[in-house]
Amino acid sequence: MNTLRIHKAGTLSGHQNPIFTVENGATASTVYTGGNDKGVVEWNLEKMAFERIIYPVQFSVYALHLLSGTPLLAVGTRDGMGRIVHTETRELIAKLEHHRRPVFSIKSFKTKPELILASEDGTVSVWNTHTFSLLYHFKVSDQTVRTIAISSDENWVAFGAKDGKVKLYSALDYSFIEELPAHTLPITSLCFSPDGRYLLTGGRDAKLNILNTADFSIVSTFTPHLFTVYAIKYHPFLPVFATASRDKSIKIWSADDFRLLRVISLERGFDSHRLSVNDIAWNTYKNQLISVGDDKQAIVWDITN
Repeated sequence: MNTLRIHKAGTLSGHQNPIFTVENGATASTVYTGGNDKGVVEWNLEKMAFERIIYPVQFSVYALHLLSGTPLLAVGTRDGMGRIVHTETRELIAKLEHHRRPVFSIKSFKTKPELILASEDGTVSVWNTHTFSLLYHFKVSDQTVRTIAISSDENWVAFGAKDGKVKLYSALDYSFIEELPAHTLPITSLCFSPDGRYLLTGGRDAKLNILNTADFSIVSTFTPHLFTVYAIKYHPFLPVFATASRDKSIKIWSADDFRLLRVISLERGFDSHRLSVNDIAWNTYKNQLISVGDDKQAIVWDITN
C-alpha cells in the first residue's frame, strides 16, 4: 500500500451552495449529492457530468442513504423530515414524519427491513422499509445525535452524540448496552471496520479513536486532522480507509496498522477542495473516491495500488 496512486478523475460542478452528503447510486456509475440548495442531484460517473435532479427540496439535505438492493433513496432534511424517493421514477414514495429538528444520519439493514433516522432532537426513529410505518422511537441523548454506524454482522448499532459519547445499542431489539466516552467535543463520524474488529470514531476535537469491539476498549487514539473529522469510510475491498475533515483534506490510512498512507490536499499538490470536506464515498465503478465540500464541488479521485 506504500505505492498507493491517486489521480483526480474529474470535478462534478453544479451545486450553488455547500454540499453536505454523497451517496452511491442504484447503478455503479451513479452517485447522489445533497446540500444547502434546492435539490438532490444525480451524477453520471461515466460521462463525469450532471444527470438530473432526483428530487427538489425546500430545506438543506444533511443525509442520503440508498436502501440496500432497491432503487429507493432516503433523504434527511433540516425540517426534520425523512423522505423516500424512487430514483428511477423520481416519485415520492413516503414521508417519514416524526422528528421536529434536522435529520443528520440515516442507515438501514441488509438482514431486516428497518431504517434508522437520527436527529438533532436527540432521538432516533426506526421505520419498516416495506410499509414505511414507524416501528420504534427512543431518546438516545439530551443533545444532537449526529451519526449512526451498524456493525458488519448487524448485531450492534452505535450512535454518536453531541456530548462526545458513543451510545451502543443492540440491533436486535434496540436495547441500550453501554455508553462509551470517546471525545471531548461532539462526535461527527462513526464507522465499524468490515471485519467487525474495530469501531472508529471521529469528532469535532479532531481526534480519531479506534475501539476494539471485543470489549470496546480504546486501542489507539490520535489526531488525524487539524479540525473536525466529518467522515470515516473503509474501501470496499482494499485494506485502507479514508477520513475527511474541515481542514480541507482527505487522508488515506492503512486498515491493518492505521498508518497514514497519503494526503489529498492543496498543500500536497492536488487540485483539491478549498474549503471543508464534508463527506466521502467509495464507489466501485472505477475504484473511485468521491468527496464533497463547502466549496460546492464534488471531486472524483482514482485511487489504485
